[in-house]
Amino acid sequence: MRHRTLACLLSLALLTACSSSDDSKNAAGSGGTTAGTGAGGMGGVGGAGGAGGRATPGSQEDLTQSAGDRIFFDTDRSTVNAQGSATLDRQSAWLQQYPQVNIWVAGNCDERGTEEYNLALGQRRANGDRDYLVAHGVTRGRIETISYGKSRPIDAASTPAAWAQNRNAITSVR
Repeated sequence: MRHRTLACLLSLALLTACSSSDDSKNAAGSGGTTAGTGAGGMGGVGGAGGAGGRATPGSQEDLTQSAGDRIFFDTDRSTVNAQGSATLDRQSAWLQQYPQVNIWVAGNCDERGTEEYNLALGQRRANGDRDYLVAHGVTRGRIETISYGKSRPIDAASTPAAWAQNRNAITSVR
């Protein structure tokens, strides 16, 4: 199990280093998608396959392209908003299409607040995401949650726009 976890972390580091997505297109509270798993992702790598940039069915890239891999939250909130619900509805449908796929949901926060507060808030965000998916037909055992608090920002700037990007829950194929 340790080797698998290490392999996932190394894959994440490689994806993070190679990622060139433009997260600035996603406004606070949007249910938009971005390429790759991003800084908060934990997941396995599916690899883009086929012609025309189409992702391998059931892969991280397929999830990202088909449903979106993250939702955003308001400051100090862990409730899923309408835009997040739309993304999670697409994720639920995608997960039902690929019942063999398991996922991680990573809850993240902006830099403000204490480490303890942000870890707890990130966990509430990840749990809220998971609970929504379970309520919409995804088996709970397929979903693991984790909180990174403020330790894995998508945008390291100390601006309101960066904070909005960092308040998220990211779904990754594992």
